Amino acid sequence: MKFTLNNKEYVVPEGLTVLDAARHCGVYIPSLCYHAKTGQAGKCRACVVEIEGMRGLQTSCTVQLKEGMKVVSDSERVRASQRLVIDLLLSSGSHDCLSCEQNGDCELQQAAYYLGIEHPTFRIDQEFKIDDSSEFIYKDNGKCISCGRCVAGCNKTVVNEVLDFGFRGGETEIIIDDDLAMGESSCVQCGECVQLCPTGALTDKKARGKGRFWDLEKIDTTCPYCGVGCQTTLHIDRAKNRIVRVTGREVTPNNGMLCVKGRYAYEFPSSENRLKYPLIKKNGHHVRVSWEEALDYTADRIRDIVGKHGPDTFSAFGSGRITNENNYAIQKFVRAVVGTNNVDHCART
Repeated sequence: MKFTLNNKEYVVPEGLTVLDAARHCGVYIPSLCYHAKTGQAGKCRACVVEIEGMRGLQTSCTVQLKEGMKVVSDSERVRASQRLVIDLLLSSGSHDCLSCEQNGDCELQQAAYYLGIEHPTFRIDQEFKIDDSSEFIYKDNGKCISCGRCVAGCNKTVVNEVLDFGFRGGETEIIIDDDLAMGESSCVQCGECVQLCPTGALTDKKARGKGRFWDLEKIDTTCPYCGVGCQTTLHIDRAKNRIVRVTGREVTPNNGMLCVKGRYAYEFPSSENRLKYPLIKKNGHHVRVSWEEALDYTADRIRDIVGKHGPDTFSAFGSGRITNENNYAIQKFVRAVVGTNNVDHCART
């Protein structure tokens, strides 16, 4: 499908919105309430563009792209409207970027930078609540822009139905259950709301103060907790050799979603109690040995026990934390080498 964006012709797949098409072409249009997982919103009005043949400015996240459509996203009229929207959002909250956990990874900050807004024009004096009652999620209402992405994610993506809009007018805010503190609510702490939040309104409590976004190394990997194979990104402080934060990669199979363990149970790689090398008990004490000695010792013990008491004295358990290939090797070893069918799996309940 051909269309024109800022006087340049592009070819994109069919079925895209104007905003998606612009992103496909590498053209930035500010957008805050829209996310691919939560769908069209048209609330924030930050993504407005001019479209030939349509009256007024149009929200690019809700307009379906058509063949030959001519779109302008960088005119002064468009920029003026976008500046006003972003300016009002900055003015109606407490967006102290220097001390914010999302500094450098904030969509509101990115929009302000793109539009050249250095400080808000207006100032609305208001006190904002902070909710740090939950175990893993820190909620700062002063940084909330009421985009609704967390509500859509909670209600439609993970379907926990905990978050919603509460109150009216200038008092509107995101509430949890019947306006409860998060730590006292039915929230399961999956962190999907944090993943979708475009600002610092919802952040990972465990990661606060442990490293700026640009200082942390990002490594893509697979979650180790079950066999689903959820794709994650580890945010690592190399100086201290520790994982600071885990986020879900928005690819298959999980599309950014993670369970509470996958997102927040990440301390074990740097735990002081973790075994770092093989040990064999000698004379009542555990002694460090090489992998070769440990494997030879284990093989000899299995051979001796099976030879003395028979193969049915031996059994093995597979695990959901290892690959299918490893589980296959375990059962093959038990059946073909040891000679017993005493093999099971931790996930079979």
